[in-house]
Amino acid sequence: MAFEPIYIVDGTRTPFLKARNRPGPFSAADLAVQAGRELLLRQPFAPEDLDEVIVGCAAPAPDETNIGRIIALRLGCGPKVGGWTVMRNCASGMQALDSALLNIQAGRADLILAGGVDALSRAPVLVSDEMVKWLADWNAARSIGARLKTLRRLHPRHLAPVLALLRGLTDPVAGLSMGQTAENLATHFNISRRAMDEYAAQSHARTMRARHDNAFQEIVPVVDDRGTLHEHDDGVRSDSTPEKLSGLKPVFDKPWGNITAGNSSQVTDGAAMLILASEAAVTRWQLRPLGRILDVQWAALDPAVMGLGPVHAATPILDRHGLGLNDLDLWEINEAFAAQVLACLAAWNDDAWCREHLGRPALGQLDPERLNVDGGAIAIGHPVGASGARIVLHLLHALRARGLRRGMAAICIGGGQGGAMLLETCDSDVQGSVEA
Repeated sequence: MAFEPIYIVDGTRTPFLKARNRPGPFSAADLAVQAGRELLLRQPFAPEDLDEVIVGCAAPAPDETNIGRIIALRLGCGPKVGGWTVMRNCASGMQALDSALLNIQAGRADLILAGGVDALSRAPVLVSDEMVKWLADWNAARSIGARLKTLRRLHPRHLAPVLALLRGLTDPVAGLSMGQTAENLATHFNISRRAMDEYAAQSHARTMRARHDNAFQEIVPVVDDRGTLHEHDDGVRSDSTPEKLSGLKPVFDKPWGNITAGNSSQVTDGAAMLILASEAAVTRWQLRPLGRILDVQWAALDPAVMGLGPVHAATPILDRHGLGLNDLDLWEINEAFAAQVLACLAAWNDDAWCREHLGRPALGQLDPERLNVDGGAIAIGHPVGASGARIVLHLLHALRARGLRRGMAAICIGGGQGGAMLLETCDSDVQGSVEA
């Protein structure tokens, strides 16, 4: 398949801020604007020179429904730069990048700001259907007697809150929460609680080491309306060990399950924004890209095992390019759950599974030293709309920091899908970049 590479010029992200059972300090648009402002300030072109702004968001607030357009206007792109929003659950940010890529390849744009954002701490608290019906009856009552009669029907159960976030993290077709789908994978591939907790502790340790080594160059500090500076991902724990994690109780399959809050990704607020450009735009503005997107693949699978999406999406890319798992220098697989990442590794190494589901022999064992080398969403957090963009951006930074060439970013998607992008770093200019 012919695939014209598109360049990733630059990118930033906010710190990912852990939800703590109350609304966080930023709306989703606030986060994306702060990330995007810093990104655009260091470019040689003006915001008005962008062709469009595309933003992935899984849970926009009611007053930020088309958040892409809101962000474009707040960033000073002007009324003539269009902005739009995409939603593919956990891969919304990656979908925004792919949508930008396709528009550039089609010749409809040369320079696009794309990325993802979510402020999950601000997911709405709803009322039940019973309460909605009661309110309708209350509003329809015209006399004092009718209102008193309606008031007598009000029951305390009507006041029980409905958490939109929990609704959104439950598959309406399979009838399973995302955590329950991870339990399915753990059972199928015989992944132990100890293995999950060891992987989770490793994610925290790698993230702490990366922070110490100043490996998160893409993070820009953000300031809230109280003047508080947020510089780092605040869910990372330096004291996370398998022993401590083993004391946590299961969340999704009580009391016998193995998926806990400690070996799952964190509910988080955050944004990641990137600039994509055609070769013509790179030349016109004398840009120095971080890298380029060589290939993209989307896949679909049974929602009950949605965590295997990275396997279904990344494998066709490997086959198209004649690559094995370890022919790539680095991998980023979004850590929705430790069990989900471990299941992907197990699936690739399972010949019977690969022949049944991929129609090919097993790909073998992915070198764990190539995977999520600076930690992942278990430690950093998973603001659903932003994560697909974050792993693409950080993969390029991780490759460049190590003098490496190619990598794959892959993500599982609620609802039973997967997405993957094959990336390659660039030298200081397009002419000096590595040939595909």
